[in-house]
Amino acid sequence: MKIKLLAIGKTDDKNLQTLIDTYQNRLKHYVSFKLEVIPDIKNVKNLSEQQQKEKEGELILKKLEATDQLILLDEKGKELRSIEFSKYLQKKMNAGIKQLVLVIGGPYGFSDTVYQKAQGKVSLSKMTFSHQMIRLFITEQLYRAFTILKNEPYHHE
Repeated sequence: MKIKLLAIGKTDDKNLQTLIDTYQNRLKHYVSFKLEVIPDIKNVKNLSEQQQKEKEGELILKKLEATDQLILLDEKGKELRSIEFSKYLQKKMNAGIKQLVLVIGGPYGFSDTVYQKAQGKVSLSKMTFSHQMIRLFITEQLYRAFTILKNEPYHHE
């Protein structure tokens, strides 16, 4: 299984990007992982929240293949502990999914079209974090999940 992380807008904090790169490199030992950034929409000041979500939704859906399984990183999603998340990934791998696509939405979330297309939602926390920080958190959690599955000494419980 391949994993693709889609995110709206680039990370402008070099320290965060360095940490994201660290976990991306670590993930290479376990899975084919790709972080793909969808550029910010231009002239958002002229758009309503709904229009912005619709435009971002169109860009997200264009990045999907027919066989992809779409999982949204969403505050209303299922909260999983790290071990539960590793089991969740194992089930996806066992199901023979070709590519799992995790998506970090824009500042207002996802359009109805994206919600309808998604096969699941996962929440990283009840708290709100910047979209840039979520990239780091999910990349680290993916790495943690694979070390759990391989019984490697990264995760302690």
